[in-house]
Amino acid sequence: MFWRWIRTVILLPFNVLVIIPAVILYFSDYSLKKQNAFCMITGMFLLIVGLFLAGWTMRLFVKIGKGTAAPWDPPKKLVVAGPYCYVRNPMITSVLTMLIAESLLLGSWHIFGWFIAFFLGNTIYFPFFEEKDLEKRFGEDYLQYKCNVPPWIPRLTAWKQE
Repeated sequence: MFWRWIRTVILLPFNVLVIIPAVILYFSDYSLKKQNAFCMITGMFLLIVGLFLAGWTMRLFVKIGKGTAAPWDPPKKLVVAGPYCYVRNPMITSVLTMLIAESLLLGSWHIFGWFIAFFLGNTIYFPFFEEKDLEKRFGEDYLQYKCNVPPWIPRLTAWKQE
């Protein structure tokens, strides 16, 4: 299970958070400059929150779902615990949070542009592809979940499956 998880992390979030930003910075002639205290503190806070949320959601996928976030090794059971009780896509939310953190810590509007592109891409991908697959695999359970839990902006209270 450990190697399945590592492969997923390396191929998916690592590319989004490290490889693509590095390429963007390389081609934008980026040079590291000192950031103001607000950007540094906010960026570090968001990075810690994003890392915590990513670890939590991945752990739930392995422990409860018996799978990973990778399309080639999806969860066998619908995960509706922890942050999934508040928002349908907390794993992507964690990556988006870390992209904003990167943008602040590095002082890069180009990375912020990548954040927007990544968010828009997922906003299109989820309803047309991933949600259709989840409806097919988990049926009525997923449809009920989808009706009660928003995709991006968390609920104020945890949703309890009936």
